[in-house]
Amino acid sequence: MQPRMPNPATILPQSYKGIGNLLAAVSSGGLPTAIVELTALRVSQLNGCATCINGHATTGAKAGLTTAQMLGVSAFRTSPFFDEAQKAALELAEALTLLAGSPEEPLDDALWKRVCAHYDETQRAALILNIATSNLFNRINIAVREDVESPFWLR
Repeated sequence: MQPRMPNPATILPQSYKGIGNLLAAVSSGGLPTAIVELTALRVSQLNGCATCINGHATTGAKAGLTTAQMLGVSAFRTSPFFDEAQKAALELAEALTLLAGSPEEPLDDALWKRVCAHYDETQRAALILNIATSNLFNRINIAVREDVESPFWLR
């Protein structure tokens, strides 16, 4: 598939600084790298962003995710490859990505309590920012048809 246009971060370099600051904030939040990668991978699956799915498969392996985890993330609820903390983070990723698809409140109190049981406030902040930033990347990459095999940040 041919790109529609260059990535906006190459056209408006100031945006890349903002995104870099978001990523730095996520990194400073004490969230395990595996959780960052798992949630970003799940968000990207839900949004159908091939560029980000490919990228997070690579970075997920470097973060210690197993092949079974990366292949099974879409079935995390019934998979033996995820612990309760990972499942809570993945549920949050789904809730915050599929906002319009929820018949009730997208993020109910029961899910929030599960997340709070596994992550402190700083980690929750990092988790929310990671999910939001992943959604941002997905929307940009899908809009411009970012090259899956050679995204602009690797060129």
